[in-house]
Amino acid sequence: MSTVISNIGELVTNEGEPLRDAALVLENGRVAWVGQGEPAADERFDAGGRAVLPGFVDSHAHLVFAGERAEEFAARMSGRPYAAGGIRTTVAKTRAASDEELRKNVRRLVDEMARQGTTCVECKSGYGLTVEQEARALRIAGEVADEVTFLGAHVVPKEFEGDTQGYVRLVATEMMAACAPHAKWVDVFCERGAFDGDQAREVLRAGIDAGLMARVHANQLGYGDGVRVAVEMGAAAADHCTFLSDEDVEALAGSETVATLLPGVEFSTRQPYPDARRLIDAGVTVALATDCNPGSCYSSSMAFCIAVAVRDMKMTPSEAVWAATAGGARALRRDDVGRLGVGARADVLVLDAPSHIHLAYRPGVPQVAAVWKAGERVV
Repeated sequence: MSTVISNIGELVTNEGEPLRDAALVLENGRVAWVGQGEPAADERFDAGGRAVLPGFVDSHAHLVFAGERAEEFAARMSGRPYAAGGIRTTVAKTRAASDEELRKNVRRLVDEMARQGTTCVECKSGYGLTVEQEARALRIAGEVADEVTFLGAHVVPKEFEGDTQGYVRLVATEMMAACAPHAKWVDVFCERGAFDGDQAREVLRAGIDAGLMARVHANQLGYGDGVRVAVEMGAAAADHCTFLSDEDVEALAGSETVATLLPGVEFSTRQPYPDARRLIDAGVTVALATDCNPGSCYSSSMAFCIAVAVRDMKMTPSEAVWAATAGGARALRRDDVGRLGVGARADVLVLDAPSHIHLAYRPGVPQVAAVWKAGERVV
């Protein structure tokens, strides 16, 4: 079965300049043809002059959890600073939840993302923090997420308080053995209040030895070792990158590590926004992601992240859309998503707008007209 999306006013392919008056053919879950005119196909969707772009690629999300932390958010808005320790609240609720409760919540959030144009989702564990609970989270994530990440090194759980190194050993040995078969990536929160550079290296080395690829939570709450550890370990992405020294920027620019920026977190925590302009001008590859989680950013909207990145992080609309699509794909080391060239996965977002610029120009306004994932229409 083939589908032609025709009468496209602006087609963003991420493989050159946007095309005008264009069409797109989807067949067998892939993009089969891109160009101008209206080729034959089994089905036709008239875009009506709207803009079409690749589905969003959300390369950083924490979706396997129970409960919520609205009161913590309200306290922050009243002046209490964000700290990593709040994660323990969600850990307790997640441990107490049934598989079905967790499964229902993950599916709800992935469906919510799809309705907003996100067609490729990365999902982390990190709210279980025991061998059994982390493995459970990864199995549930793998039922719906495109990419699954083991984040046993999220924070030190209460039962290991005062023995961070003991918990690191558990993550790097018994927990890694149980969790690696259910994940593609290993991640670590390299930050004050979580894990230092040496501890992060130990976890990442163990993950790499177990066949996983690395990514790092880096430099969210202050200057530190996270970015340099990510580059040193060949991580696909250093995520957050809020507080960067000149040396950090230089290290990223000289590497293949993507700087994944999470503007929803700064919006929700009132921290300074990352300086995307500084990174882009230095030659760093930048991605945007939601970091959807119940604590520091309970938003699943990539469109919101684009608008904030343009308004407060000095990105152009085109740069922000690229970062939310092709940039996210690079952060996941994938070349089949985040673009609409021939052979790419048929992940397509039709905006109810004439241009991708409207994602930042009309913030907070629903603008999704239709969505396809792997050639199947989901919205």
